[in-house]
Amino acid sequence: MSAYILRRLVLLVPVMFGVSVVVFLVMHLAPGDPAVVMLGPTASEEDVQRIRTDLGLDQPLPVQYGKWVWNVVQGDFGRSITMKRPVLPEILTRFKATLILTFASLVISTIIGVAAGVIAAVKPYSWFDRASMLFALLGVSMPVFWLGIVLIVIFALKLGWLPAGGMYSAGSTRNAGDLLQHLVLPAVTLAAASVALVARLTRSSMLEVIRQDYIRTARAKGLRERTAILRHALKNALIPIVTVIGLQVGYLLGGAILTETVFSWPGLGLLMVQAILARDFPIVQGGVLLIGATFVLVNLIVDLCYVYLDPRIHYS
Repeated sequence: MSAYILRRLVLLVPVMFGVSVVVFLVMHLAPGDPAVVMLGPTASEEDVQRIRTDLGLDQPLPVQYGKWVWNVVQGDFGRSITMKRPVLPEILTRFKATLILTFASLVISTIIGVAAGVIAAVKPYSWFDRASMLFALLGVSMPVFWLGIVLIVIFALKLGWLPAGGMYSAGSTRNAGDLLQHLVLPAVTLAAASVALVARLTRSSMLEVIRQDYIRTARAKGLRERTAILRHALKNALIPIVTVIGLQVGYLLGGAILTETVFSWPGLGLLMVQAILARDFPIVQGGVLLIGATFVLVNLIVDLCYVYLDPRIHYS
């Protein structure tokens, strides 16, 4: 097992190298010049060129990339062009807020999605099955930003039950209760599509397992229906479900960009949107690398969960 984990960690290097190349090229080849953004459209050519020289943007792209990668390997992600602060502490601080939002959304999507899928599979073609699959279809179809705006209008503006945005109330003591109030709407918005996907996959996987001979045998021997479903059927149906849940972490981290923008959630996604508009290369590059590394590590954890779920699986 340790050898397998070591190999996967070693494979992280080429994956992150590929991610770094793609994000570097996309940011540097996209239209827009950070120097012009900083100085404004009325700046003289001499001032723009001076800023480009100070930022190292006048050098060839391979040289810029080589210097950036060498600094990243040493733990230096550079300095933000707009904020004039080191990139790594800034993105780590914002990433904590993104992780809170992502984890809350993942918990919602897992609990509701798996529960709805199991009930729909146990009672196929019932009213609950049809209703849950209808809501699943709606959840997949609705854009994140549209759903977020709808929830803000209903629960924040019309009913006044929940705050419309931010992570804490202005002037509050920043306690857990205040955080939970601000977390509800963005977490539900971000989790909607994941709930739908997990519910549909759980239903499909459970229907396949429930029809197996060993489940019928367990029932014939007098095993309680709840025990047969939860202890035997669900555990054997979990491998594809866990796989999709692991993949959903990447979707949630990516979807957090739109969600954080709609709800003004002070996470990494909102920071990266602001950095893209300002052409702040170091912030965007560092943020994408951090999200990519997190996604790869989550996939490794998912693979290790297979061993627990199915004793027949072994890694060497």
